[in-house]
Amino acid sequence: MAAPRWDLGPAREPLGLIRALQGFFSVFAFATLGGFQGSVRFRLSCAGSPNTSVSAPFAYPFRLNLAPFTPSLPTLCNHTWASDVHLIGDFSSSAQFFVVVAVFSFLYSLGSLLLYLGYLHLYRGTGGKLPLVDFLATAAFSFLWLVASSAWAKALADLKASVMAPLPHCHPPVVTCTRDTPTPMGALNVSVVFGFLNLILWLGGSWFVFKETHFHPPPVTTSTTSM
Repeated sequence: MAAPRWDLGPAREPLGLIRALQGFFSVFAFATLGGFQGSVRFRLSCAGSPNTSVSAPFAYPFRLNLAPFTPSLPTLCNHTWASDVHLIGDFSSSAQFFVVVAVFSFLYSLGSLLLYLGYLHLYRGTGGKLPLVDFLATAAFSFLWLVASSAWAKALADLKASVMAPLPHCHPPVVTCTRDTPTPMGALNVSVVFGFLNLILWLGGSWFVFKETHFHPPPVTTSTTSM
């Protein structure tokens, strides 16, 4: 394999600069989603019993149907609930797909940026093969970001509706259920924003990669002769 010729010049060109931005914002996309933790809390007022607080924690990958309320509801309020109560919905497929796209986007951005900085002479000297592969990969990631961001935005809307659902079998005055302040979901909203921002970056970056392929004609230069 040829020795690298390290040069920071491509990092100051749109080709390398956008690759660096793509990797940077990919990290933020999966970090804001993968690191989220929240919970749903209710205060129960049972006739003849002191108030009790119950909660159901949830986090990535958001399999809410596996998140039961604790302490166990069947032990409270004179067995009002016959079995444990879970949150509603499984949003893991959309969340995990979003994170997988973000992780592989980061890895590809890092790898291609190293290629630009160390092997640009090979990248541009392979008869257009590497730029063409790079362009096809960039276009594919643009499509994946579109699908992943749209799917996660829809799943997030459904997730918010799920955590705002009332607790079943609450019939005042026998059992009164009061919702505590829900966990803020600003980080999840930001993850959607980063998803569509990555889509814009990958779409924009595809143009600069396309210019490296042999399909893009070189600029026409005109020469002037003095009379």
